[in-house]
Amino acid sequence: MKNSQAKIRTGGVRLIQVDGKYNVWTKKLGNSATKMLTLHGGPGMTHEYLECFEDFLPNEGIEFYYYDQLGSAYSDQPKDESLWTVNRFRDEVEQVRVALGLDDFYLFGHSWGGILGIEYALKYQRHLKALIISNMTASNGSYERYIDKLRQKFPSGIRKILEKYEAKREYDEPEYQEVMHKYFYVKHMCRLEPWPEPFARAIQHMNIEVFNTIHGPDEFVATGTAKDWDRWDYLRCIRVPTLLMVGRYDTMSVQDVQKMGRLIPNSLVVVCRNGSHLCMYDDREAYFHELLGFIKAVEKNEFGRLKKAR
Repeated sequence: MKNSQAKIRTGGVRLIQVDGKYNVWTKKLGNSATKMLTLHGGPGMTHEYLECFEDFLPNEGIEFYYYDQLGSAYSDQPKDESLWTVNRFRDEVEQVRVALGLDDFYLFGHSWGGILGIEYALKYQRHLKALIISNMTASNGSYERYIDKLRQKFPSGIRKILEKYEAKREYDEPEYQEVMHKYFYVKHMCRLEPWPEPFARAIQHMNIEVFNTIHGPDEFVATGTAKDWDRWDYLRCIRVPTLLMVGRYDTMSVQDVQKMGRLIPNSLVVVCRNGSHLCMYDDREAYFHELLGFIKAVEKNEFGRLKKAR
């Protein structure tokens, strides 16, 4: 491997050069022929909230890689808004794959990472053994419509508080954040209180500029570069074994994810009955039981049998 492509540090950490000038952070855990690359959510979050994977994957003989996307805390954080697009991040994933020497591997994407997973599969599917889309639907429009339904269930007085601050774009005001936490985040983002430390740490390290540029400053309305993202008509092109995971209390619609399962030919849908958007924490045992079961089935060429059993 060329030194310009990757710089190796201790403890499995490797800085990989992307776009010919930026470094992104990766870390290898485990040592196995079964390999997984993880794509964190956000956009602008970090790998940190995926640290719960360490309790499950290595012990089951799965080698996996953390990867902080460009702009995230452990990677370079250039001040260039033109970088923050779905297509550029998709091709960044391919650059990371090449540098790590991955092929015939599992690609895991959570939330925003699920968008990148879908995009990667549509362009670079030949490199995948299987795809895991966790807690993500197939378009931003679907996401917006569903969280608006969740919002309409808030008490009218709470909706008025949100509207007051949103009209002034004062999203950081304490009252707005308090209401969002009580009525949205702890009901649909992560149902544990206090939040797991890795998730709280990832939020502290979040790059708001990346999030705002790609999504927008308001959780409920997409105004950024990904606002028109929609892949419903292309899901049929994903042919590799695909696991679609969603929480019953998710910010994503269970019905939308089930629809994705009908459109992706070789897919399985799992609903975590006690989980929200971070069901790897608030429905932990069910989440990893299903995730590991999927990987084991694919490894044994028994995915078709697993599907029939459902």
